Amino acid sequence: MELITTAHNGPSGIAAERLNEAECQSNFCEMHTPLEENAARVEAERCYFCFDAPCTEACPTGIDIPGFIRMIANDNAVGAAGLILEENIMGGTCARACPVETLCEGVCVRNHGDDRPVTIGLLQRFAVDEAIQEGTEFFSRSEQTGKSIGVVGAGPAGLSCAHRLSVLGHDVVVYEARAKSGGLNEYGLAAYKMLDEFAQKEADFITALGGIEIVHDTILGRDVTLQELRTRHDAVFLGIGLGGGNMLGIPGEKAEGVTDAVAFIDGLRQADHLSAVPVGRRVVVIGGGMTAIDAAVQAKLLGAEEVTIAYRKGAEAMKASIVEQEFAKIRGVSLRYWAQPGAVIVEDGRAAGVEFHPSSDPDAGEKFVISADMVLKAIGQGSHLERAGSTHSFEVASGRLVVDDERRTSCSGIWAGGDCIAGGDDLTVSAVQDGKVAANSIHRALSL
Repeated sequence: MELITTAHNGPSGIAAERLNEAECQSNFCEMHTPLEENAARVEAERCYFCFDAPCTEACPTGIDIPGFIRMIANDNAVGAAGLILEENIMGGTCARACPVETLCEGVCVRNHGDDRPVTIGLLQRFAVDEAIQEGTEFFSRSEQTGKSIGVVGAGPAGLSCAHRLSVLGHDVVVYEARAKSGGLNEYGLAAYKMLDEFAQKEADFITALGGIEIVHDTILGRDVTLQELRTRHDAVFLGIGLGGGNMLGIPGEKAEGVTDAVAFIDGLRQADHLSAVPVGRRVVVIGGGMTAIDAAVQAKLLGAEEVTIAYRKGAEAMKASIVEQEFAKIRGVSLRYWAQPGAVIVEDGRAAGVEFHPSSDPDAGEKFVISADMVLKAIGQGSHLERAGSTHSFEVASGRLVVDDERRTSCSGIWAGGDCIAGGDDLTVSAVQDGKVAANSIHRALSL
């Protein structure tokens, strides 16, 4: 893909229409070209179909990866999709956004020597997309139990939990704060990963089973309390994610031009026209995870002239994998390691740069400044557990809910999963697994 960039005489400051709409659409094309049928079959035949497959062990949802790949090799893409979706109802999104290089593909036995791994993510996408396009029905509801479960949050964890509960015969009401379902799949993943409104297509596919009512624009603590939900329902699942972005705690942080990276991505994902999204001429992204990568790359694709990711540790310590870091570099993003932010440089109330010092030893080396008219913070999100209400005393760790292996919280009748629980890895695939595990546990509890 040839990246279209701005001219060097573009306006300083944060501005929209650095590129026209056609140029933006060209930049935001498919990150990886989807496999056609013949290519998928050829790629599937590269699989060794391992008996004790390390790829399956590495998948948080436990998909039978050799099993579904064998089906693709045998021209049964829809059957392959059935195997995938049985374990991961959001197999389509995960095929697009999972860090496969550190999960399934990272442990593929073909990595030994000079070979390359089987492209498991692309094969998974091929199968699931085929099934969704054909409108294949894989699931049916069991005999209705008469039980009702309240699910807070229509993100990956909440929708996964709701779907499994519906399959098991329960009625589910999902309370979602936003106008659309999908959670971070809709509002937080890079636009170039989720083209053609896929997050909504997937949510519609999940809810088509029936037995799932989604109530949008409903905020826990404002429109409904946890105590009310415990009264209305036989059980409650919390998939409330996290709150606003964390603070850097440095001078100048509240200057104009400094914003949260998740909010930047959110605005871009919901924009009717990509060219209308304001972006700086020089952008600094502070952080080392996938949000930092997604924000930085998208800023570049919108026409930012210079984009730099600054991270306080080395490349190996970044939550974003080496592959993801290289992806950003290929698209013109600079990565600066061992850079600890000390202050935002402010001129006339606006960000003009960020001052850093070498974080390996704050006393060693000279401070340096990276010019920027836009600073994006990608250093994690805070908790908003206060929405749950003071009447419930949850056990928490670092602002997140403590759960057991079945995703039960310390409060009777309340389960939780996704980014709001302690010990997670903030991945869509892990959130899906949390929802599935919790649903099975809720079913067992209500069947006693």
